[in-house]
Amino acid sequence: MSTLGKMNEKMTQYRWTIVAMLFFATTVNYLDRQVLSLTWKDFIAPEFHWTNTDYGTITSLFSLFYAVSMLLAGRFVDWMDTKKGFMWAIFVWSIGAVLHAFCGIATSGIITGNWFVGFEEARHIIGGVQNVATVLNISVVLFIFARLVLAIGEAGNFPAAIKATAEYFPKKDRALATSIFNAGATVGALAAPITIPIIAKYWGWESAFVAIGALGFIWMGFWQFGYQKPDKHPRVNKAELDYINQDQINAVGGEEAARKADAKKIGFGKILKFKQTWAFAFGKFMTDGVWWFYLFWTPAYLSSVYGMESSDSGAQIALFVLYMITLLSIIGGWLPSYFVNKKGMDPYAGRMKSMLIFAFFPLLALLAQPLGAISYWFPVIIIGIAGAAHQAWSANIFSTIGDMFPKSAIATVTGIGGLAGGLGSVIINKGSGVLFDYAGTTNMQFLGFEGEKAGYLIVFSFCAVAYLIGWIVMKTMVPKYKPIIME
Repeated sequence: MSTLGKMNEKMTQYRWTIVAMLFFATTVNYLDRQVLSLTWKDFIAPEFHWTNTDYGTITSLFSLFYAVSMLLAGRFVDWMDTKKGFMWAIFVWSIGAVLHAFCGIATSGIITGNWFVGFEEARHIIGGVQNVATVLNISVVLFIFARLVLAIGEAGNFPAAIKATAEYFPKKDRALATSIFNAGATVGALAAPITIPIIAKYWGWESAFVAIGALGFIWMGFWQFGYQKPDKHPRVNKAELDYINQDQINAVGGEEAARKADAKKIGFGKILKFKQTWAFAFGKFMTDGVWWFYLFWTPAYLSSVYGMESSDSGAQIALFVLYMITLLSIIGGWLPSYFVNKKGMDPYAGRMKSMLIFAFFPLLALLAQPLGAISYWFPVIIIGIAGAAHQAWSANIFSTIGDMFPKSAIATVTGIGGLAGGLGSVIINKGSGVLFDYAGTTNMQFLGFEGEKAGYLIVFSFCAVAYLIGWIVMKTMVPKYKPIIME
């Protein structure tokens, strides 16, 4: 082809194929972590005699493992680079997902010494054990181990996905790309209640972990053959590569200087010295736990407060509607692009303005429990709106990293924020389990509500204000666009 022909060739769109792969990886990621929340109350707890506190311990430790792993995963992805880092991440978390299925066999094996049994026989053995405390303690430890492996792998998803997005999109498009792949979290949560309880009901809760966990191994094949850096990918032409690299091309000092800045490694200790790092981390600390609370506790909420088991059609419809509403989060990627392209704002200012708008919607959670006295549909719809606001917020807070940090540090900073968000999740998940058990056993009263309803009102109230608090602190620490300049 002549040089003139190459200049006039139509731009390829392979970057959106990358987004599609990231979307499906995130969908599988959230499906895997949802299996436990949709099976513990109605299938696992009766078998192993778990309480809310036991479940809260397991979920809070998962959050802690995930948080610490995020810190390490970010550095690992920056070291291994995007393709290999992501491959290892999904391989490990898929192994962890499947391991949950064998916790019953392992429990019966530890108690009886007979490890060569099937799922059904293990349930029968456990059902005949008189010492309930032994079953409970062993099973909790085994599930914690399985959650540890799951957390180590899942921690790599967002650092790798955010890094891939920065490699394939200019700054002005990253929030949109992030919101699209981040919608996989919603789709995973949407598909979970209409698939997982059915599998658990008819084929056993163990089969749900195996079937969902196997999806990750399938995705690995697509990633292995579909991902390369854009400048090396045969399906990315010159026009698309120039579009991807427009920030470097237009950078002060020239394209080569910008490329060197992006490639330059930043030490972990130095990253922690920047206010931008701490602003991002605080925003994640305040808000990640809110999403995880909705994700982990909504099925239990419908069961405890409204008597709706996860395998009931009513509960499945309610959760399906909830996560359908959450898909509105795609607006989170469009709004900052509007502010940048139509209003002339820099990317950071556009994102912060968008995040402020999204921070007001979770305030509706203040009404979730009061209106829930009329119908369970009110908290379902409100949680759906709050979830959509969170995902829109999340897409933008992730994109602030690419606005301010060079590409070589993006996964590491994402991991630091993940650690902070995970610690926030530990607090809210463990605290919620203890609070709900205490409220239920003491018939605690709060603002006219009793028992677990009072406990949920308290947690919903925190979830409502967390985003505004996070935004105010972030804006105070980094009031204007201030990219990191490496000398």
